[in-house]
Amino acid sequence: MSNTNHPFWVIVNKEISDYVRSWRFIILIVIIALTCMGSLYTALTNIREAIKPNDPDGAFLFLKLFTVSDGTLPSFAVFISFLGPLLGISLGFDAINSEQNKGTLSRILSQPIHRDYLINAKFVAALTVIGIMLFMLGFLVMGFGLIAIGIPPTAEEFMRVIFFLLVSLFYVAFWLNLSIFFSIRFKQAATSALACVAIWLFFSVFYNMIINLVGKALSPSAWASDYQVIAYQRFMLNLLRFAPSELFNEATMTLLMPSVRSLGPLTMEQVHGAIPSPLPLGQSLLVVWPQLTGLIAATVVCFALSYVSFMRKEVRSR
Repeated sequence: MSNTNHPFWVIVNKEISDYVRSWRFIILIVIIALTCMGSLYTALTNIREAIKPNDPDGAFLFLKLFTVSDGTLPSFAVFISFLGPLLGISLGFDAINSEQNKGTLSRILSQPIHRDYLINAKFVAALTVIGIMLFMLGFLVMGFGLIAIGIPPTAEEFMRVIFFLLVSLFYVAFWLNLSIFFSIRFKQAATSALACVAIWLFFSVFYNMIINLVGKALSPSAWASDYQVIAYQRFMLNLLRFAPSELFNEATMTLLMPSVRSLGPLTMEQVHGAIPSPLPLGQSLLVVWPQLTGLIAATVVCFALSYVSFMRKEVRSR
Protein backbone atom coordinates (compact mmCIF):
# COMPACT_ATOMS: atom_id res chain seq x y z
CA MET A 1 0.00 0.00 0.00
CA SER A 2 1.45 3.38 -1.01
CA ASN A 3 1.82 6.18 1.51
CA THR A 4 -0.85 8.26 -0.24
CA ASN A 5 -3.43 5.48 0.20
CA HIS A 6 -2.45 4.71 3.78
CA PRO A 7 -5.45 5.27 6.12
CA PHE A 8 -3.48 7.74 8.22
CA TRP A 9 -2.65 10.01 5.26
CA VAL A 10 -6.18 9.70 3.89
CA ILE A 11 -7.48 11.13 7.19
CA VAL A 12 -4.78 13.82 7.20
CA ASN A 13 -5.69 14.96 3.68
CA LYS A 14 -9.39 14.99 4.56
CA GLU A 15 -8.76 17.07 7.71
CA ILE A 16 -6.54 19.57 5.86
CA SER A 17 -9.24 19.96 3.22
CA ASP A 18 -11.88 20.58 5.91
CA TYR A 19 -9.70 23.15 7.69
CA VAL A 20 -8.84 25.10 4.55
CA ARG A 21 -12.48 25.25 3.39
CA SER A 22 -13.94 26.25 6.76
CA TRP A 23 -15.08 29.83 7.27
CA ARG A 24 -13.42 30.13 10.67
CA PHE A 25 -10.00 29.39 9.15
CA ILE A 26 -10.57 31.85 6.31
CA ILE A 27 -11.65 34.58 8.77
CA LEU A 28 -8.68 33.89 11.06
CA ILE A 29 -6.09 33.89 8.29
CA VAL A 30 -7.50 37.16 6.90
CA ILE A 31 -7.31 38.77 10.36
CA ILE A 32 -3.77 37.50 11.02
CA ALA A 33 -2.58 38.45 7.52
CA LEU A 34 -4.00 41.98 7.81
CA THR A 35 -2.51 42.55 11.25
CA CYS A 36 0.87 41.18 10.20
CA MET A 37 0.90 43.37 7.08
CA GLY A 38 -0.02 46.32 9.30
CA SER A 39 2.89 45.56 11.61
CA LEU A 40 5.18 45.25 8.56
CA TYR A 41 4.05 48.67 7.30
CA THR A 42 4.73 50.15 10.74
CA ALA A 43 8.19 48.56 10.82
CA LEU A 44 9.08 49.83 7.33
CA THR A 45 7.98 53.39 8.09
CA ASN A 46 9.94 53.46 11.36
CA ILE A 47 12.99 51.41 10.44
CA ARG A 48 15.07 54.54 9.78
CA GLU A 49 14.42 55.80 13.31
CA ALA A 50 15.23 52.35 14.69
CA ILE A 51 18.81 52.54 13.38
CA LYS A 52 20.84 54.28 16.07
CA PRO A 53 24.58 54.87 16.38
CA ASN A 54 26.48 52.34 18.47
CA ASP A 55 23.52 49.94 18.26
CA PRO A 56 24.76 46.32 18.55
CA ASP A 57 21.75 45.21 16.46
CA GLY A 58 22.39 47.83 13.75
CA ALA A 59 24.04 45.26 11.51
CA PHE A 60 20.88 43.09 11.61
CA LEU A 61 18.59 45.46 9.73
CA PHE A 62 16.42 42.67 8.33
CA LEU A 63 15.50 41.34 11.78
CA LYS A 64 14.08 44.75 12.71
CA LEU A 65 11.18 44.04 10.32
CA PHE A 66 9.91 41.59 12.93
CA THR A 67 10.58 43.68 16.05
CA VAL A 68 10.28 47.41 15.24
CA SER A 69 7.10 49.28 16.22
CA ASP A 70 6.21 52.93 16.79
CA GLY A 71 3.55 52.13 19.38
CA THR A 72 0.50 52.43 17.12
CA LEU A 73 0.64 48.77 16.12
CA PRO A 74 2.60 45.97 17.81
CA SER A 75 5.45 44.27 15.99
CA PHE A 76 5.10 41.06 13.98
CA ALA A 77 6.49 38.95 16.85
CA VAL A 78 4.01 40.46 19.33
CA PHE A 79 1.10 39.76 16.96
CA ILE A 80 2.14 36.12 16.67
CA SER A 81 2.38 35.92 20.47
CA PHE A 82 -1.17 37.27 20.81
CA LEU A 83 -3.00 35.74 17.84
CA GLY A 84 -1.13 32.41 17.67
CA PRO A 85 -3.01 30.86 20.61
CA LEU A 86 -6.35 31.84 19.04
CA LEU A 87 -5.34 30.09 15.83
CA GLY A 88 -4.39 26.90 17.69
CA ILE A 89 -7.57 26.96 19.79
CA SER A 90 -9.82 27.57 16.77
CA LEU A 91 -8.45 24.54 14.92
CA GLY A 92 -8.68 22.08 17.81
CA PHE A 93 -11.55 22.93 20.16
CA ASP A 94 -14.06 20.73 18.27
CA ALA A 95 -11.67 18.17 16.79
CA ILE A 96 -13.20 15.15 18.56
CA ASN A 97 -16.47 16.17 20.22
CA SER A 98 -17.98 17.47 16.95
CA GLU A 99 -17.28 14.09 15.33
CA GLN A 100 -18.90 12.32 18.25
CA ASN A 101 -21.94 14.58 18.33
CA LYS A 102 -22.52 14.05 14.60
CA GLY A 103 -22.15 10.29 15.01
CA THR A 104 -19.24 10.09 12.57
CA LEU A 105 -16.62 9.16 15.18
CA SER A 106 -17.94 5.64 15.79
CA ARG A 107 -18.48 5.23 12.05
CA ILE A 108 -14.85 6.13 11.26
CA LEU A 109 -13.45 3.88 13.97
CA SER A 110 -15.64 0.97 12.83
CA GLN A 111 -13.44 0.84 9.72
CA PRO A 112 -10.29 -1.33 9.78
CA ILE A 113 -8.03 1.49 11.00
CA HIS A 114 -6.19 1.94 14.25
CA ARG A 115 -7.79 4.28 16.77
CA ASP A 116 -4.62 6.32 17.26
CA TYR A 117 -4.56 7.13 13.53
CA LEU A 118 -7.47 9.51 14.05
CA ILE A 119 -6.04 11.56 16.92
CA ASN A 120 -2.59 11.65 15.30
CA ALA A 121 -4.06 12.69 11.95
CA LYS A 122 -6.07 15.49 13.58
CA PHE A 123 -2.91 16.87 15.13
CA VAL A 124 -0.70 16.46 12.04
CA ALA A 125 -3.31 18.06 9.76
CA ALA A 126 -3.83 21.08 12.01
CA LEU A 127 -0.09 21.48 12.58
CA THR A 128 0.54 21.30 8.82
CA VAL A 129 -2.00 24.04 8.16
CA ILE A 130 -0.56 26.22 10.96
CA GLY A 131 3.02 25.64 9.80
CA ILE A 132 2.24 26.54 6.18
CA MET A 133 0.43 29.70 7.30
CA LEU A 134 3.22 30.85 9.66
CA PHE A 135 5.99 30.26 7.16
CA MET A 136 3.94 31.88 4.39
CA LEU A 137 3.49 35.03 6.52
CA GLY A 138 7.14 35.01 7.55
CA PHE A 139 8.35 34.76 3.95
CA LEU A 140 5.86 37.44 2.88
CA VAL A 141 7.32 39.81 5.47
CA MET A 142 10.85 39.00 4.27
CA GLY A 143 9.82 39.42 0.63
CA PHE A 144 8.11 42.78 1.12
CA GLY A 145 11.00 43.90 3.33
CA LEU A 146 13.52 42.94 0.64
CA ILE A 147 11.59 44.94 -1.95
CA ALA A 148 11.20 47.95 0.36
CA ILE A 149 14.71 48.28 1.83
CA GLY A 150 16.61 46.67 -1.04
CA ILE A 151 19.02 44.82 1.25
CA PRO A 152 18.92 41.00 1.24
CA PRO A 153 19.15 39.16 4.54
CA THR A 154 22.42 37.55 5.50
CA ALA A 155 22.59 33.81 6.07
CA GLU A 156 22.49 34.31 9.85
CA GLU A 157 19.48 36.65 9.64
CA PHE A 158 17.64 34.14 7.46
CA MET A 159 18.38 31.29 9.88
CA ARG A 160 17.27 33.41 12.85
CA VAL A 161 13.93 34.07 11.13
CA ILE A 162 13.54 30.35 10.38
CA PHE A 163 14.18 29.45 14.03
CA PHE A 164 11.73 32.18 15.10
CA LEU A 165 9.04 30.64 12.88
CA LEU A 166 9.81 27.15 14.26
CA VAL A 167 9.47 28.45 17.84
CA SER A 168 6.17 30.09 16.83
CA LEU A 169 5.01 26.73 15.44
CA PHE A 170 5.74 24.96 18.75
CA TYR A 171 4.02 27.79 20.65
CA VAL A 172 0.83 27.49 18.58
CA ALA A 173 1.08 23.67 18.74
CA PHE A 174 0.88 23.87 22.55
CA TRP A 175 -2.49 25.64 22.35
CA LEU A 176 -3.62 23.28 19.59
CA ASN A 177 -2.89 20.23 21.75
CA LEU A 178 -4.58 21.84 24.75
CA SER A 179 -7.72 22.52 22.72
CA ILE A 180 -7.73 18.96 21.33
CA PHE A 181 -7.44 17.65 24.90
CA PHE A 182 -10.48 19.67 25.97
CA SER A 183 -12.40 18.54 22.89
CA ILE A 184 -11.88 14.97 24.13
CA ARG A 185 -12.78 15.71 27.75
CA PHE A 186 -15.91 17.81 27.06
CA LYS A 187 -18.88 16.70 25.02
CA GLN A 188 -19.91 20.17 23.81
CA ALA A 189 -17.65 22.17 21.52
CA ALA A 190 -18.68 25.44 23.18
CA THR A 191 -17.51 24.15 26.56
CA SER A 192 -14.11 23.08 25.26
CA ALA A 193 -13.67 26.41 23.45
CA LEU A 194 -14.54 28.39 26.59
CA ALA A 195 -12.14 26.29 28.69
CA CYS A 196 -9.28 26.97 26.26
CA VAL A 197 -10.04 30.69 26.03
CA ALA A 198 -10.26 30.88 29.84
CA ILE A 199 -6.75 29.38 30.20
CA TRP A 200 -5.43 31.70 27.49
CA LEU A 201 -6.94 34.74 29.25
CA PHE A 202 -5.59 33.57 32.60
CA PHE A 203 -2.01 33.41 31.32
CA SER A 204 -2.37 36.55 29.19
CA VAL A 205 -3.99 38.85 31.78
CA PHE A 206 -4.45 37.47 35.26
CA TYR A 207 -1.25 35.49 35.71
CA ASN A 208 0.92 38.62 35.64
CA MET A 209 -1.39 40.26 38.20
CA ILE A 210 -1.00 37.28 40.53
CA ILE A 211 2.78 37.30 40.09
CA ASN A 212 2.88 41.04 40.88
CA LEU A 213 0.94 40.43 44.10
CA VAL A 214 3.32 37.62 45.05
CA GLY A 215 6.26 39.85 44.19
CA LYS A 216 5.05 42.63 46.47
CA ALA A 217 4.53 40.20 49.33
CA LEU A 218 8.00 38.63 48.95
CA SER A 219 9.98 41.72 47.97
CA PRO A 220 13.28 42.03 49.88
CA SER A 221 13.84 44.84 52.36
CA ALA A 222 15.83 47.98 51.61
CA TRP A 223 18.79 46.52 53.56
CA ALA A 224 18.95 43.30 51.55
CA SER A 225 22.25 42.43 49.90
CA ASP A 226 22.77 42.47 46.15
CA TYR A 227 22.77 38.68 46.04
CA GLN A 228 19.42 38.53 47.89
CA VAL A 229 17.93 40.98 45.40
CA ILE A 230 19.26 38.95 42.46
CA ALA A 231 17.92 35.71 44.00
CA TYR A 232 14.51 37.38 44.41
CA GLN A 233 14.53 38.59 40.78
CA ARG A 234 15.47 35.13 39.52
CA PHE A 235 12.70 33.56 41.58
CA MET A 236 10.11 35.98 40.18
CA LEU A 237 11.40 35.42 36.66
CA ASN A 238 11.08 31.66 37.07
CA LEU A 239 7.49 32.11 38.25
CA LEU A 240 6.73 34.14 35.13
CA ARG A 241 8.18 31.38 32.96
CA PHE A 242 5.33 29.05 33.86
CA ALA A 243 3.33 31.04 31.30
CA PRO A 244 3.89 29.72 27.72
CA SER A 245 3.72 33.28 26.36
CA GLU A 246 6.68 34.30 28.56
CA LEU A 247 8.79 31.41 27.22
CA PHE A 248 7.83 32.35 23.68
CA ASN A 249 8.58 36.05 24.18
CA GLU A 250 12.00 35.36 25.72
CA ALA A 251 12.93 32.94 22.94
CA THR A 252 11.83 35.25 20.13
CA MET A 253 13.45 38.31 21.73
CA THR A 254 16.80 36.52 21.89
CA LEU A 255 16.56 35.10 18.37
CA LEU A 256 15.46 38.35 16.72
CA MET A 257 17.70 40.66 18.80
CA PRO A 258 21.24 39.21 18.71
CA SER A 259 22.50 41.78 21.26
CA VAL A 260 20.55 40.02 24.04
CA ARG A 261 23.20 38.11 25.99
CA SER A 262 21.22 36.98 29.05
CA LEU A 263 17.60 36.48 30.08
CA GLY A 264 18.13 36.96 33.80
CA PRO A 265 19.71 39.38 36.27
CA LEU A 266 23.50 39.59 36.26
CA THR A 267 25.96 40.55 38.97
CA MET A 268 28.52 43.31 38.49
CA GLU A 269 31.24 40.65 38.24
CA GLN A 270 29.42 39.08 35.30
CA VAL A 271 28.84 42.40 33.56
CA HIS A 272 32.37 43.72 34.07
CA GLY A 273 34.47 43.33 30.95
CA ALA A 274 31.58 42.22 28.72
CA ILE A 275 31.77 43.61 25.18
CA PRO A 276 28.43 44.95 23.88
CA SER A 277 28.43 42.94 20.66
CA PRO A 278 25.80 40.67 19.09
CA LEU A 279 25.92 36.95 19.78
CA PRO A 280 26.28 34.42 16.96
CA LEU A 281 23.25 32.25 16.26
CA GLY A 282 24.67 29.21 18.08
CA GLN A 283 25.21 31.21 21.28
CA SER A 284 21.72 32.72 21.08
CA LEU A 285 20.26 29.23 20.80
CA LEU A 286 22.22 28.20 23.90
CA VAL A 287 20.81 31.19 25.79
CA VAL A 288 17.19 30.25 24.95
CA TRP A 289 17.66 26.47 25.11
CA PRO A 290 15.81 26.21 28.48
CA GLN A 291 12.89 28.21 27.05
CA LEU A 292 12.77 26.10 23.90
CA THR A 293 12.94 22.89 25.93
CA GLY A 294 10.14 24.07 28.23
CA LEU A 295 7.91 25.05 25.30
CA ILE A 296 8.48 21.75 23.49
CA ALA A 297 7.97 19.77 26.72
CA ALA A 298 4.65 21.53 27.41
CA THR A 299 3.52 20.75 23.86
CA VAL A 300 4.51 17.09 24.16
CA VAL A 301 2.79 16.74 27.57
CA CYS A 302 -0.46 18.19 26.19
CA PHE A 303 -0.30 15.83 23.21
CA ALA A 304 0.36 12.86 25.49
CA LEU A 305 -2.67 13.77 27.64
CA SER A 306 -4.82 14.05 24.53
CA TYR A 307 -3.55 10.74 23.19
CA VAL A 308 -4.12 8.81 26.43
CA SER A 309 -7.57 10.37 26.95
CA PHE A 310 -8.67 9.51 23.41
CA MET A 311 -7.40 5.93 23.60
CA ARG A 312 -9.53 5.40 26.74
CA LYS A 313 -12.58 7.29 25.48
CA GLU A 314 -15.90 5.59 24.83
CA VAL A 315 -16.74 6.47 21.22
CA ARG A 316 -20.04 4.69 20.71
CA SER A 317 -22.99 6.98 20.01
CA ARG A 318 -25.67 7.03 22.66
